[in-house]
Amino acid sequence: MEIPVYLFTGFLDAGKSTFLQSTLEDKRFNSGERTLVLLCEEGECELEPARFSGKNVTVEVIEEPEQLTPNALTALQKKCRAQRVMLEYNGMWPMDTLFKNMPKNWVIYQEMMFADANTFPAYNANMRGLVVDKLQGAQLVVFNRAQKGFDKMELHKIVRGVSRQVDIAYEYSENDVEYDDIEDPLPFDKDAAVIVVEDADFALWYRDLSEELNTYHGKTVSFKGQVVVDRSIPQNSFIIGRPLMTCCVDDIRFAGLVCQWECSSELRNRDWVTVKATIAVSDHPCYGRTGPVLTALKVEKSAAPEQEVATFN
Repeated sequence: MEIPVYLFTGFLDAGKSTFLQSTLEDKRFNSGERTLVLLCEEGECELEPARFSGKNVTVEVIEEPEQLTPNALTALQKKCRAQRVMLEYNGMWPMDTLFKNMPKNWVIYQEMMFADANTFPAYNANMRGLVVDKLQGAQLVVFNRAQKGFDKMELHKIVRGVSRQVDIAYEYSENDVEYDDIEDPLPFDKDAAVIVVEDADFALWYRDLSEELNTYHGKTVSFKGQVVVDRSIPQNSFIIGRPLMTCCVDDIRFAGLVCQWECSSELRNRDWVTVKATIAVSDHPCYGRTGPVLTALKVEKSAAPEQEVATFN
């Protein structure tokens, strides 16, 4: 049986427990389903089961990440015959620790991140990796304790630097919530005959391509990238991309795209080239799935960009 998981992330005293409490008190959500609540950190506010008639709710505390194993989690769920799980995750634990150890029949139905609007910029400045880790999979970010009239742009930019798809809400009080409606114009023209991607905009373009893949089918693009060629890549093809950093040096990875070109044998590993190519969305063995397949119209060797590692800054 599939077990829906409602996942709440964020740092200590970000408002996760308060949200859990109010959600369990809401009879529209808590109408009698057997629910397992897993608490992975103890915040300032403690759950008060008496206020939400907790007979159908079992609360368990996970004190160490080592306790997150498929067998242990399954045992807790079966012990109370839970039909669903609400999980308040520790902000200092990597999300991968949870995802690698969730039972196979546990499915995340909703992932929400909570943050204090006043302290979040400091967390981002000092623990950027953990902030990115929590933002990447969130469907909604709630900034609570916000003050009316404050400048939302700083928080907006931090979130959008990681994800353009997550919704953002600013909570001024329990019943006063405002949703973010700041528009983010892309630094390139997707409707142009040729989408010209400047060196500084590669990361933003690559993310938009990944998130809005189908909107690029049939488009023509021009950008600079580094070449990867080896025997595993099909004949008359090469990989072009850039080293990409999301938050810190430790997470740099090569963001590459398949490019078909009949003269690819002329290229060498680590060459920098400017390519003009059409984009098709199709299956390709290099991806092992559907992805963007470029067909080169023009390939020219070029100098490396001033900053070889692409970033979102």
